[in-house]
Amino acid sequence: MTDAHVTSVDNHSHRQMHIILFGPPGCGKGTQSKHLVKTFGFVHVSTGDILREEIRQKTDLGVLAETYMREGRLVPDSHVGGMVKKNFMN
Repeated sequence: MTDAHVTSVDNHSHRQMHIILFGPPGCGKGTQSKHLVKTFGFVHVSTGDILREEIRQKTDLGVLAETYMREGRLVPDSHVGGMVKKNFMN
């Protein structure tokens, strides 16, 4: 799963554009996302930020994610997807 995702709605044609930025930690995904948000009014969603917040709040998904991370494993997409979905529902 990617660490940054931005989206925007073109009000003139009612089309929706999704831009997904891929890259390793520290390569500038967040910086580029800030520029896209400022320039085009996109919405920025960072799975890394969502993971850290879930862990900080000690939610069930956060505790599970932290277990994977402590073991040096990737958090499964199904778990990250659940966190992202929960984030959009709030």
